[in-house]
Amino acid sequence: MLNHKFLLSLFCSLLFTSFIFAETALEKLIRKKVPNVTSVTKLKNSDHFKEVYEIMIRQPLDHADATKGYFEQRVFLSHTNRKRPMLIVTEGYSARQRTYELSKILNSNQLIVEYRYFGKSTPQKMDWTYLKNDLAMEDLHKLRTVFGKIYKKKWISTGISKGGSTTLIYKSAYPKDVKVAIPYVAPLAIAQEDKRTDEHILSIGSEECRNKLDAFQKVAMKNRTAILPFIEEWAKEKSHQFTYVSIPAAFEYAVLEYTFSFWQWGHDCAKVPSVKASPKEIFEHLNEIVGFNFYSDATCQYFLPAFYQFITELGYYGFIQDHVKQDMVALKHANNIVFAPQDTDLTFTPYCQKVIDYLDVNGDNIIYIYGEIDPWTACGYYPTKATNALRMDLKGGSHTTRIASYSQAEQNQIYQQLEKWLKMKVKPLPKSKK
Repeated sequence: MLNHKFLLSLFCSLLFTSFIFAETALEKLIRKKVPNVTSVTKLKNSDHFKEVYEIMIRQPLDHADATKGYFEQRVFLSHTNRKRPMLIVTEGYSARQRTYELSKILNSNQLIVEYRYFGKSTPQKMDWTYLKNDLAMEDLHKLRTVFGKIYKKKWISTGISKGGSTTLIYKSAYPKDVKVAIPYVAPLAIAQEDKRTDEHILSIGSEECRNKLDAFQKVAMKNRTAILPFIEEWAKEKSHQFTYVSIPAAFEYAVLEYTFSFWQWGHDCAKVPSVKASPKEIFEHLNEIVGFNFYSDATCQYFLPAFYQFITELGYYGFIQDHVKQDMVALKHANNIVFAPQDTDLTFTPYCQKVIDYLDVNGDNIIYIYGEIDPWTACGYYPTKATNALRMDLKGGSHTTRIASYSQAEQNQIYQQLEKWLKMKVKPLPKSKK
């Protein structure tokens, strides 16, 4: 005799399973139009997006020679309407699903592209030969081409920090891929140690504040013996390992990094401990401003590809160290090359200068977002009169500067420029409650 309850339960289970695994119309379109898709995972949608997917796509390590092998690149597609524009986010590191403010302003679709060699987009073999800007731009162009078969309206590019630099590099490599580019806090360094950041740190803020930061660095170095046990205890508590750099070396790097981090993230000079601060207070302040976890094995491993790019092509910054050099013990002369992979050629070939040369003449339809006190702003790009670009510097702004950070009048200036270039209405961000 048949068990009707069992059959009903089985039917409902099969129905539910088929619902869960049924492809949506968009997913079918993705698999049809986008070659070499290895997986499509539907995620929870949010904000104005109706569907969100994590997609893995097989990409060649070398676009000119497929025999060199492949890696899988991760993208996050957030869909609202194929009749709306597409915002392509050029990440500089690993990616995660989130809604960028420009997506809200443009009421657009969004494609976040994880940078090769980061996150899930890491090759099985870390051959640094294929971690080059030119190849990463080929990744972006290929994705733009195939997803452009689905999203045929205007494309706009954006990115933050290293991702913002990527936005500008991409714009110079494939200017016709996007209608407008909006890089945030994007440096274009021209040396392994670009001295413009030093000049910025030595001139930003008040002289009183700069002197206070120098004094803190000096007292920290002089109290190293008393501070190191606090770092060791903290590392043990947090299960952080320090084999890339030792704890004594991490301490000295943190002291040297202090002024850059202080201005980069816009900290308050009034909260800097006095020269009479206890070793524990010094440790806690350094950990808050710089973060000793930055020098832990896990973080060093994560940033290894980035430092390879900084040291070989993108450029970076150095350390202002003469005022504390006499108290350095673990480091004879500090530089950031130690954070790059040591088993490969680290010859520096300046890449950003050709990007600057391109932007000087052809950098149209670009809005540059910068924070005034951010040291990276010293390596920012100033558009020439030969282009119609717009640069916005937020007074007192740090590396966290976004469109929402500006006054309503300044935001309106950005909106008006977007409307003019894109020939469409934009949706202003909600007014700040400040």
